[in-house]
Amino acid sequence: MPIEILMPALSPTMEEGTLAKWLVKEGDAVASGDLLAEIETDKATMEFEAVDEGIIGKLLVAEGTENVAVNSAIAVLLEDGEASSEVEAAPSAPASPAPAAEAATSSPAKSATLASSPASTPPAAEDKAAEGARIFATPLARKLAAQNNVDLTRLSGSGPRGRIVKADIEAAGSAVSADRTVASMASAASTSGAASAPQSANFETISKLYAERAYEEISLDRMRKTIAARLTEAKQTVPHFYLRRDVMLDNLLGFRGEMNAALAERDVKLSVNDFVIKACALALTTVPTANAIWAGDRILQFTPADIAVAVAIDGGLITPVLKDADQKSLSVLSTEMKDLATRAKGRKLAPDEYQGGSFAISNLGMFGIDNFDAVINPPHGAILAVGAGKKKPVVTASGELGVATVMSLTLSVDHRVIDGALGAELLNVIVKNLENPMAMLA
Repeated sequence: MPIEILMPALSPTMEEGTLAKWLVKEGDAVASGDLLAEIETDKATMEFEAVDEGIIGKLLVAEGTENVAVNSAIAVLLEDGEASSEVEAAPSAPASPAPAAEAATSSPAKSATLASSPASTPPAAEDKAAEGARIFATPLARKLAAQNNVDLTRLSGSGPRGRIVKADIEAAGSAVSADRTVASMASAASTSGAASAPQSANFETISKLYAERAYEEISLDRMRKTIAARLTEAKQTVPHFYLRRDVMLDNLLGFRGEMNAALAERDVKLSVNDFVIKACALALTTVPTANAIWAGDRILQFTPADIAVAVAIDGGLITPVLKDADQKSLSVLSTEMKDLATRAKGRKLAPDEYQGGSFAISNLGMFGIDNFDAVINPPHGAILAVGAGKKKPVVTASGELGVATVMSLTLSVDHRVIDGALGAELLNVIVKNLENPMAMLA
């Protein structure tokens, strides 16, 4: 019997992805472990392997199709002796980008037995309300609908077999929000007559303001959409506060030079950022109550110090995670960070390599930036913004004037997780570690 090859979930939170490239064609024989396709998420591109052996009978989703729902059929696999005509009655995936659907709670999808009859067309929303028909919706969709006052009887689902999924609720919520925004805009315009663009105006509204100016319209890819959504969520829902300290780098720079000379024959070269990673990891073990994240209705406090480090890549950024950073030597951290950064720029990281962590580091010092405020990446408890080290006049411990290499640090903190005094204690320990680098080897 023909079996479906399903869109895999590359991580527990994945709901949809892009089928970037087929590595097989119809009629090809495949065995378990053979590469079938390249699946692209907002952060990485991963190869998808066959689970069963057989003949590729039909490719249901075209290359480049975006928003393919997890666990939706993307191809049909035939067993020996089966003809491709046996899959003609199978429901094919839409050729245009498919809407998002809920991810299964299980691990990445395996092949499943092919349904013998096509899915029926979902009834119209009006019929649901009028006839009292059963409403097919995922548990998450029902929860979101209740939270956002969305009437399920007025929706037609876009998921498998017409099931209402998360994307349908979000779309309905956006429509309600847009209506409220328009009403608010109309009210404001009637009283003030202002001609400036409203905060939540759409493309059509904004583009009219620039009708006489030359511009290029740039479509948003999955990464940019994700960055926009997550950082908007962070600034709107996470109560940030900021703590700032300067750190004297001269001891660290001298020690780094000695370490690099000793490590030269091992082809290891430590960066200042490697020391920052180690300093933060050790600080989280010294101040363990700050090694925590916000988990909806509770706080999760961790024992291991897993540090996320922001890496700029083409079209966006990603934060690979160095796990157990407090337990690793500077040379190991340096080697791992270089490997993660290289694979991040090639979008070759596995999901578990950029998910997790409780604390993040963003370093713009290499661009000459003195200081900046970084946005917390939920659910992290804090993120450290690192500026450039620059020669500045200072007053020494003996009260004399001198010159030192000074680097500015700004700690952005989630006040739900870490209070002011605790955040200050954490930042002070980070500074202490950086100003006494030899102690980090003890």
